[in-house]
Amino acid sequence: MVANTVLQAVYEQVVGRNPGEAEFHQAVKEVLDCLGPVLEKHPEYVEAGILERLVEPERQIIFRVPWQDDRGEFRVNRGFRIEFNSALGPYKGGIRFHPTVYLGIIKFLGFEQVLKNSLTGLMMGGGKGGADFDPKGKSDAEVMRFCQSFMTELFRHIGPDTDVPAGDIGVGEREIGFMFGQYKRIRNEFTGAFTGKGLEWGGLLVRTEATGYGLVYIIDEALRDKGKTVDDLEGMTVSISGAGNVAIYATEKVQQLGGKVVTLSDSNGFIYDPAGVKLDTVKQIKEVERKRIKEYVATHKNAQYTEGCNDIWNVKCDIALPCATQNELDEAAAQTLVKNGCIAVGEGANMPCTPEAVRVFHENNVLFLPGKAANAGGVAVSGLEMAQNSQRVSWTFEKADAELKKIMVTIYQNASQAAEEYGYPGNFVAGANIAGFIKVANAMLAQGLV
Repeated sequence: MVANTVLQAVYEQVVGRNPGEAEFHQAVKEVLDCLGPVLEKHPEYVEAGILERLVEPERQIIFRVPWQDDRGEFRVNRGFRIEFNSALGPYKGGIRFHPTVYLGIIKFLGFEQVLKNSLTGLMMGGGKGGADFDPKGKSDAEVMRFCQSFMTELFRHIGPDTDVPAGDIGVGEREIGFMFGQYKRIRNEFTGAFTGKGLEWGGLLVRTEATGYGLVYIIDEALRDKGKTVDDLEGMTVSISGAGNVAIYATEKVQQLGGKVVTLSDSNGFIYDPAGVKLDTVKQIKEVERKRIKEYVATHKNAQYTEGCNDIWNVKCDIALPCATQNELDEAAAQTLVKNGCIAVGEGANMPCTPEAVRVFHENNVLFLPGKAANAGGVAVSGLEMAQNSQRVSWTFEKADAELKKIMVTIYQNASQAAEEYGYPGNFVAGANIAGFIKVANAMLAQGLV
């Protein structure tokens, strides 16, 4: 009873202090809803105000980003960096460039990152950044000018032992390169202040593939642990949303393990290829030509393109991997997946399933792996890239991939164990939240009131 009162008070404080930030509220509530049994067992967390401190970022940085477009016109965007929690190490988390970015989105992502990074077992705190800038349709020169202006402010807040950004939606190797170049120029030093760098100048082999590969590794491990499949994804039909980095490399790993991916999407619509998505075509369209996913059907006549993404989860599948954006899979879509016999759902994006959808999955015994566990592969490999940069060495692809798989298996095992221990058997939302939280909470206790 005391625990529930504390948790409710903390949530009300979050809503009151952060009005209008629905995504942040949702992320905090999901975590708090799991922590009652933890607080009953560990009253020291309540006494030390761990929850009140955990939900309040250590630092919130907001700044203007002035830049000039190719027509010579002056433009202004807003930049953000939320340094949320450093109890386990330097702040670590991506930078997102997208017109929907605002403070609440960055807080939600930063809060999730704290627990996600904790789950990896690596010494990383949590943070997130971004800007309401849309790189789509911009020339390389415009993107460069924006990135340089963005970094002209952000450089003073980051560093290899302070805060190490990476990429996210709208920020790939091109954008990382421009930002790191400006950072290096201003600071006059070449350090591991960014991850996701080009392979020729400090990037880690498998970093590009990491989030997608890691998603499939953890799904594969969970399925085998639950006895749903003997060996791997051989013969499974998989529906994936998105067509960015995560979706592309989740598709690649599913295909390597013998599964068949039948859908991909972007913000305009989705493709359905009953014979299995041809990944070479998708990579050419999205990574080289930077075009829309509808171009796929011009090459593959048996595939279908549907405008809008609401119906993507109507496609019958064994496994669903939402890899696009937050809250893309709602209650109705979850019910459709259950009706069509879906046995497992793994979040490749950050919080792509609404709370109502997650409830449907749990009520129908669908194996559900939340984003803070399932999409932790990207930040896990970022942590490995930080180690590689500190050592001034280059790891092989095979070594990095083996370490990634080991980390994803460990995340699954830790989440599963925490769920069992605290009365949530089979609930990996609760398990991941609890396992991530306890490690951060213990570090905060040890470090005093800071």
